Amino acid sequence: MSRRVDLLIVGAGPAGMSAAVVAKRHGLDVLVVDEQPSPGGQIWRNIETVAATARADLLGKAYAEGAAVVRQFRASGVDYEPGTQVWHVEAGARAFLRRGGSASSVAADRVMLATGAQERPVPFPGWTLPGVMTVGAAQIVLKSSGQVPDKPVWIAGSGPLPLLYAVQLLQAGGEIAGFLDTTPPGRAVAAMAALPAALFGAPGDLLKGLGWIIRLRRQVPCVRHVAEIEAIGEHGLERIRYVTADGRAATVPADLLLVHEGLVPTIHPTLALGCRHVWNSEQDSFAPELDGWGETSERHVFVAGDGAGIGGARAACLRGELAALGIAASTGRLSEAAAEALAKPIRSRLADALSPRAFLDRYYRPRAAVFVPADRTIACRCEEVRVATIREQVSASRPGPNQVKAFTRVGMGPCQGRQCSYTVAHVLAAAEGRAVPDLGLYRVRPPLKPVTLGELAALDMMDSVP
Repeated sequence: MSRRVDLLIVGAGPAGMSAAVVAKRHGLDVLVVDEQPSPGGQIWRNIETVAATARADLLGKAYAEGAAVVRQFRASGVDYEPGTQVWHVEAGARAFLRRGGSASSVAADRVMLATGAQERPVPFPGWTLPGVMTVGAAQIVLKSSGQVPDKPVWIAGSGPLPLLYAVQLLQAGGEIAGFLDTTPPGRAVAAMAALPAALFGAPGDLLKGLGWIIRLRRQVPCVRHVAEIEAIGEHGLERIRYVTADGRAATVPADLLLVHEGLVPTIHPTLALGCRHVWNSEQDSFAPELDGWGETSERHVFVAGDGAGIGGARAACLRGELAALGIAASTGRLSEAAAEALAKPIRSRLADALSPRAFLDRYYRPRAAVFVPADRTIACRCEEVRVATIREQVSASRPGPNQVKAFTRVGMGPCQGRQCSYTVAHVLAAAEGRAVPDLGLYRVRPPLKPVTLGELAALDMMDSVP
């Protein structure tokens, strides 16, 4: 089945929902598709169910704020299809979907990608052992079902999310064996120049984070400036070995280790479309090159939310609103002057929402071992390719990520390089004396998500022809 809409939005998180409401208000025929069974995205996952329960209180005010956005989205009248995967997007704004075992396509005058962010891969010796998972994954379990680990957990990492989850876990009755803070020494000095802007634009955010830190240091054993981590065990996690920046080492028993070293934009769809990308040196990641309305270098394709650069839920909502206004203007529903007038206060609020980012990005920039792990570390967990194997390719030539992918199968697994692309690029750059932006990432080909031959065969001819 093939359909046509004015605007297809991929993702029903803060950016996608906010964009849909504004676009619908200005007369666009909007379709929103999302993989999850209900709106909210990762940050407001399961909010409709949780909002009226005690769990909402322990997850915090920022989580509870999502309920109002979801209600507004539901009341807007946009077409919304949950449980839907986008497995290919073509130039000319045609998307291919799968839902309930069947495939279809949507032709759209405009496409907005609001696919958010993913946790930065954190490869270290033993990271593929059962019992090692990310903080984000553990938080999803808490939001979805209210479950907490039945044994004390170790948390290792840097950034606001580990602090937030640790506080949420304590409030939910969980236990923390220890917190391994991997923030390198000297980061406070590096971030100090950005502190005034953060305090002026969003002082509440910084005070909230400071409160988390104070609580954790009072209630949980904390080890600062951890530089190396190793997970040890035969068939699952049994022990953690860590070394601090000043050389102190310890090995501790452990059943569950949660790790996190920041977020990076989800750019697989924009890479597949051939959109131009720029390197964000503050966030050590690529993001699509966008104009002031969120339009990519590929005409009629827009990006909003953390996929445009990590900024948080409030910034994602505002970026979604701006992109929707730009789309309404580009389709003639609004004059350019009217769109600019409506956008002016939104841009001001967006600047305030983003004001802490420079401080946070500099303070919580990951340690060097996250980018270039030890040789024995598995870089590609899908194909079990180690860092040493990647480095060996450099001795014969100066290959890029795509050449190494062909030689070693790194990046050819089910995740399609989402978990190893940056690691490979950093390892090659360090070995070759080059910069990651010069090397780039893997070339991305469809399908973006697995699709069966039966689903492909069931596509109408109208679906398969651009």
